[in-house]
Amino acid sequence: MKVTQEKLPASQIGLEIEITPEMTQQAYDKTLQDFTRSLNIPGFRKGKVPRQVLIQRFGLTRIKAAVVEDLIQTSLRQALEQEKIEAIGSPELRSSFEELVEQYKPGTALTFSASVDVPPEVKLNQYTGLEVKAEEFKYDPSRVDQMLEDYRKRSATLVPVEDRPAQMGDVATVDFSGRLTEVAEGETADIPGASAEDFEIELAEGRFIPGFIDGIVGMQPGETKEVAVTFPEEYPQADLAGKPAVFTITLKELKERELPELDDDFAQEISEFETLAALRESLEARFQKEAEQKTKNSKQEALLKELVQHLEVELPESLIRQEVDYAITQTAIRFGQQGMDIKKTFTRDVVSMLRQQARPEAIGRLKRTMALGEVAKRESIQVDAEAVQARMQEVLESYSDQQDVDEQRLREVVEEELLQEKIFEWLEAHNTVELVPEGTLPKEPEDVAPTAEAVPDETPSETLELEAVEAVEATEVSGVEAAEAPIATPVSDVTTTEATTVEVAAETVASDAAPAEASPEVTEKPAASEAKKTSSKKGKSGKSAAK
Repeated sequence: MKVTQEKLPASQIGLEIEITPEMTQQAYDKTLQDFTRSLNIPGFRKGKVPRQVLIQRFGLTRIKAAVVEDLIQTSLRQALEQEKIEAIGSPELRSSFEELVEQYKPGTALTFSASVDVPPEVKLNQYTGLEVKAEEFKYDPSRVDQMLEDYRKRSATLVPVEDRPAQMGDVATVDFSGRLTEVAEGETADIPGASAEDFEIELAEGRFIPGFIDGIVGMQPGETKEVAVTFPEEYPQADLAGKPAVFTITLKELKERELPELDDDFAQEISEFETLAALRESLEARFQKEAEQKTKNSKQEALLKELVQHLEVELPESLIRQEVDYAITQTAIRFGQQGMDIKKTFTRDVVSMLRQQARPEAIGRLKRTMALGEVAKRESIQVDAEAVQARMQEVLESYSDQQDVDEQRLREVVEEELLQEKIFEWLEAHNTVELVPEGTLPKEPEDVAPTAEAVPDETPSETLELEAVEAVEATEVSGVEAAEAPIATPVSDVTTTEATTVEVAAETVASDAAPAEASPEVTEKPAASEAKKTSSKKGKSGKSAAK
């Protein structure tokens, strides 16, 4: 079989494949035999139907379409093996399928063109001598006092108040009803959903629309009062945004918090520590470690961002699509774990919207993966098997039932995490990171999701819906939470879930030309993939390197 390669943009290879006359004849004979074996026609024994009767029954175009589909798929597989091409996803037919069916003759050579995505060529122009700035997060001792005060509020006892008016910090029980003060003719002044009885609310800023809480402050228990407010311009209900209203409020009950003493007894009640001093020491260590980790993350983010600026790579569309699909599936798993009905939530429109939102982040994650991988490749950075085993053991010890953990998947995640750590250690040693005070660097603008027209959407939404549901069900059965993708999905893990262009084209031709009966060879092939079993590391593993 003759195969000619052509390099195409976007990390694709074009293939021109010439199928030999022998292959076209063998495929024709095989297809007719398959039709014959599965067909029951009165007056003929099964498997003994003459070819001419078969052709009359199904139509020559339908039979040729089935033969050409089989030839293309078989020759594509053979061409990839013969040329040792590491393909990503499914090949795409570039020739017109209908024209190939028209041209096809048994025993005559057939030539067609296709393309396939391949791992991209990565060019990292610079990765040493870089100078970046990162924010330094310093430990703030006042956070310990704030945390202890929050603990006190959570443990507070609510005590009824009768001898004073309401004040900020109290917990009030009220009846209220709201109405608009300016309404057009024919509209009702009552606001749907803006009334309640025995409604308990903490008198604190931001708890209700502006003016509502302030109106309660100063009221006495048993008092009724009308409070004028204006709905914010950015209020979610557009029909209320910016409109003035009046709420009739009755203060039925007032309570204040009685805070416990901040002593050793309090520490024992809310924690595992015997003394308040030990609890303070634990909180101090926690916040110090948190500040150190945030500074570390800031340095890594700064290095990674600068590294990507020196990266040249053309990402294949199938790799981007696979990364987007992974992100959507992970979102579905998280929703499922929160008790949401995935089958109802992940509709066609929702999946399309999520695909648009996830695409920019997926592209960025892939680029970061490529940059980090190229550094590891050039500098021969590897992880020791002993270190991997030690980290795995540390993770496994946090599980009461280790049978729930997919150890192979856990090993992959731990290897990625350790490799990430070593890469960043190397980068920090060979580049300059200047630490600046927290909050002094400009915030990065959020990515704007591209429009639907700008986003290729070749994977059917039904496929994503099915994969998302399967992923959630698989997670529920295994009892194991899903981990984030390590760095990003490795190229070696890329698979495809959609039917090839060849299959779709063949089905189209067959359905247009065939009689009512279905051909045993030309049938729709469902597209779905099994979700990977993943592992939760409780903060030990499963972090994404591309933050």
